[in-house]
Amino acid sequence: MADSVPVRCPTCRRENAFTPPTFPCACGAPLTMPVLRGGVPVEIQHRTWQASWVEVRCEVCGRQDEWPAPESGCVCGTVVRVPVAPAPAQPPPNFPSFGPPAPKPAPAPAPETPRAVLRPAFRPVTIRTARDCVTAAEQYLKWLGYADAARTQERTASGVDLRGTGVVAQVDPTTRATQLREIECVWLNGLNDSAIAVFFSLAGYARDARSRADELHIPLFVMDLTGTPQPVNDPADELIKYGASGR
Repeated sequence: MADSVPVRCPTCRRENAFTPPTFPCACGAPLTMPVLRGGVPVEIQHRTWQASWVEVRCEVCGRQDEWPAPESGCVCGTVVRVPVAPAPAQPPPNFPSFGPPAPKPAPAPAPETPRAVLRPAFRPVTIRTARDCVTAAEQYLKWLGYADAARTQERTASGVDLRGTGVVAQVDPTTRATQLREIECVWLNGLNDSAIAVFFSLAGYARDARSRADELHIPLFVMDLTGTPQPVNDPADELIKYGASGR
């Protein structure tokens, strides 16, 4: 667990202990947000998409990605954004030497292309209630190859309805279009579980939610009352084609 750091509230001047969040890098290593010690926290008055993300480089694999900017709340009600140490610059290229040329490394083997999965036709579950939506999504994930996908005991604040080995899924059974925040929540849950995040919606998706899902490569499905999920974006088409073995 990361060590806590003191964060002083700019409103009431109270000093609060803050533990930097840790996320799983794509390489599998835990990546703790490198909070800048001595940095001045900034009160969040107006949220913007750009300010809500920071670039951090993994110390294990060197991969640099965008992650949620760490935030801390004070008992006085103030929420601040905790500054993060800037990602170090990429090392400069080596200058050419006048010695004999170094041997060229052997080419890396080409990655194996996943094969399309042949499976029987999906047997839908008729949707009459919100619970039927979750049941239909559970059966669909099993059809895709996530054999142990199952309903969570109790839906948490994060909104995850289904979990299985290598997959988390959220189901929106309401009659309103799924919003951006719900897409980002299921993506973060997928990061925490090192699993693919999948979303099922009965009423479709808001435009910004659809766009963000494409950026994050989250498969989106729309369900009709027959209980047959339909792919909405390219990641969903890929998941249908290759199944769990291709992820």
